[in-house]
Amino acid sequence: MKSPVLSLDEVAAAWDEHALPALREFVQIPAKSPHFDADWAENGHLERAVVLGADFCRRLLPGAAVEIIRLEGRTPVLFVDAPGTGPGTALIYGHLDKQPEAEGWSDGLGPWQPVVRDGRLYGRGAVDDGYALFSAATAVSLLHGRGGGAPRCVFLLECCEESGSFDLPAYLDHLADRIGTPDLVVVPDAGCGSYDRLWCTTSLRGMITGVLRVDVLRDGVHSGDAGGVVPSSFRILRSLLSRIEDETDGRIVLDACCAPIPGLRQEQAAHAGGVLGRTTRDRYPFLDGVEPVSADPGERILDRTWRAALEVTGADGLPPPACAGNVLRPFTAAKLALRLPPTVDAPRAAESLRAVLESEPPHGARVRFEPDTAASGWAEPEPPPWLAEALDHASRHYFGAPPVHMGEGGTIPLMAWLAERFPEACYLVTGVAGPGSNSHGPDEFLHLDAVRRLTACIGHVLAEMGAQMGAQVPAGAAPRAS
Repeated sequence: MKSPVLSLDEVAAAWDEHALPALREFVQIPAKSPHFDADWAENGHLERAVVLGADFCRRLLPGAAVEIIRLEGRTPVLFVDAPGTGPGTALIYGHLDKQPEAEGWSDGLGPWQPVVRDGRLYGRGAVDDGYALFSAATAVSLLHGRGGGAPRCVFLLECCEESGSFDLPAYLDHLADRIGTPDLVVVPDAGCGSYDRLWCTTSLRGMITGVLRVDVLRDGVHSGDAGGVVPSSFRILRSLLSRIEDETDGRIVLDACCAPIPGLRQEQAAHAGGVLGRTTRDRYPFLDGVEPVSADPGERILDRTWRAALEVTGADGLPPPACAGNVLRPFTAAKLALRLPPTVDAPRAAESLRAVLESEPPHGARVRFEPDTAASGWAEPEPPPWLAEALDHASRHYFGAPPVHMGEGGTIPLMAWLAERFPEACYLVTGVAGPGSNSHGPDEFLHLDAVRRLTACIGHVLAEMGAQMGAQVPAGAAPRAS
């Protein structure tokens, strides 16, 4: 096994000298996403965050073109184009907006107060995902210092990811010609199952949310008078849910919301389950005696990454028990959240879901399902051999263990958009949001040893990409234009 281009010692030294001070400064900026700060433009915190990122890139990447782009009425983006010393283009994505403060921070900690304690940097945005820009730019800077092999690296940092990335498509359109055709897309905004190896995200689930409402009366009536004559709106709603979910085990029975699980993903889930073991169960605060749906750790991973799952996240028409009289209520409404397999077309599935729920309503009740979100998931294309080998080499060298490839159960709409725009690219989606890091809650922290090692891994993959693409260019030929 050949030695990686970068040593862990030099990466750690550069990270501590450059990235850590900048990230500490970033934590102090209350750059809340637009959904949590309606006056973001006037408050200027997002602007401060992108200026900080731009200044950092100008210092570490003096040969790069660094620009803050502001489309009318939209949050700004930071765009950095760092020329390569070899062929190929890598697009590196991150975001600079944050979740709101949250309550319950431990003594001495706070959302806008950067504190290093026990090898962790605490503060809002440290792990989600402020480190992404500073880590990736540090890795690229070190590669440039070596004088060869690094591909062209384009950085795109948005400011509304935590609000659903609603501005990102406009910027992707605006910058399409300048970005070109990336060969590799790097997204360091994912989770990890542990801090002792490289974790590569292979998929994200899609999601449909909406309100299912059943109406049977204009007004509520005495249940003693009407019970047995007027159909219960709750019973009807319960029966409608059975059209899409088997209530005995939670299995989704609507074909439009299901998809086959590829054999490779089953093998990877089995491997990840073997690595994580009981962590796949113990990560959840089960009450005594309550057990997960599946007994096998690998199946639990597939349950939360490749299988559809339904949850009722809210309800209307139901008074609290203390205020509930003997009334046959006129309606029941439930907010549904249906997680979808990564390869399901969410808008099409939402239409099928609406048709199934609204067709032939029991007792002629008025049934309406109004979806408000239909976001498709993302499934990584099978990586080329060079990338798989580079990830294995990097994880073994910098973490001392092979990488783990695993899907995630959440939904990040931007990944589906990137895949649609760059279908020929290969993808590295990774991160260090691991056990206890609490991205959206109190005591959010970044594991510093893990992020240094991840930075080294990103640098190694970029160097291997440059070497791989250089080997594909015939002698005397110009590199492929991007």
